[in-house]
Amino acid sequence: LEDGIMVPKYRLPTEAEWEFAALGLVGNTLYERVVERRVYPWNGTIVRSDEKKYYGQFLANFKRGRGDYMGVAGSLNDGADLPAEVASYWPNDYGLYNMAGNVSEWVLDVYRPLTFEDMADYAPFRGNVFTTKLTDESGYLAPKDSLGRIQYREVTTEESKDRFNYRSADQINYLDGDYQSTINPDWVSAPADTVSTTNMMYEYGKTSLISDNSRVYKGGSWRDPAFYLSPSTRRYLDQNLSTNYIGFRCAMGRVGGAYLGKK
Repeated sequence: LEDGIMVPKYRLPTEAEWEFAALGLVGNTLYERVVERRVYPWNGTIVRSDEKKYYGQFLANFKRGRGDYMGVAGSLNDGADLPAEVASYWPNDYGLYNMAGNVSEWVLDVYRPLTFEDMADYAPFRGNVFTTKLTDESGYLAPKDSLGRIQYREVTTEESKDRFNYRSADQINYLDGDYQSTINPDWVSAPADTVSTTNMMYEYGKTSLISDNSRVYKGGSWRDPAFYLSPSTRRYLDQNLSTNYIGFRCAMGRVGGAYLGKK
């Protein structure tokens, strides 16, 4: 089961999955209509509670202004200058805590500025690298790695030549960073690897920090202003770096379709 063959492996959520979960519009849905949209993972356009019992209390842990991480003595606002305990604030309508504030969260997508224009409208995701199980010369599965996991390798061009949805394994820079998307490409001197084409287009390290290692992170953190509490905001950072304000949560692909009937 833990090999992910019978049960999908845990992974980071995609950007689309994370944003869908953060908004929690299930609480604002009447039959097939979303009756009220949201700026944040809660109703309204403000960051304080409007319920009578909790009126005026902050709904997330964030930076109110320059140097104001938790208010002043005797009149605290969100009550936390650093990450607070998980259940310190109200969950959204999916029962998920801290989808805004406390810590930002990594998602699975590789960052590109125009992802929403380039990707499909169904399950959009940038970062696919297609693989297949590693086998020995006899066609049997290769020995597991040192952690007991089945080994995989990238599919070859020969193996994918008859496929409709892709022609090569690495699709990270498809339509945004690949050689076809550059201005006036010189096909004679085209680089053979995808990393070189991305670096050529974005001039990584010179005029941009965008590369194939740039991952999206979502949600505001304890050190961010309220603007970043909206699930629609997006930023990026090299996936090999770590900070004191970015965390993560796990997701798992669902096996089978949704059950719409009644018991």
